[in-house]
Amino acid sequence: MESSKQSIPRSRYWVFGLLVVSCTFWDLYSKTVVFSSLEYPGGVSDWTKSWFNGWMQFRLYTSFNEGALWGIGQGFTAVFAGLSLLAIMGILLWLFAFRAAASLWLTITLGLVMSGTLGNLYDRLGWHGCELAGHRLYAVRDFLAFTFGNYHYPIFNFADVFLVTGAIMLGLYSFMAEPPATTEAKAEQE
Repeated sequence: MESSKQSIPRSRYWVFGLLVVSCTFWDLYSKTVVFSSLEYPGGVSDWTKSWFNGWMQFRLYTSFNEGALWGIGQGFTAVFAGLSLLAIMGILLWLFAFRAAASLWLTITLGLVMSGTLGNLYDRLGWHGCELAGHRLYAVRDFLAFTFGNYHYPIFNFADVFLVTGAIMLGLYSFMAEPPATTEAKAEQE
């Protein structure tokens, strides 16, 4: 049986939907709580968590990112918003039209990617309502700040965590998945 003809268990729709709703909610909720309790940009938590004799530190630090992960592409918010919309359509097509949701792994993986995409798209569209000097900010709200020795890791948010986790899972899946030709050959032999 070809993978594109596999039926999708009804539970996959629930898994995908619940994962997207809960992760997107957590991302937007955490951003709202942190940005409403700390000043922005540049608000810093009055506490710092330290590990390994202070070599690794964590705190909250509010900032806005008009680019993508790690601040790449600053000022291209509209481009990244457009790419986010394309990614959303691509994920839905891949999962449900091309039946990738037959795989629980891919359903979870793409659910995480969708959550991160939606959380950051919300911010890029300026729906968070954050303003500076009377101007609405069309940028992603970041607040998770880690320091490793003297290196300040780029500030990020939970949407970024979901995107990176989904990307890693997708990479792992590419090593685990059987090539379509092998699957078809096995089906013909049976």
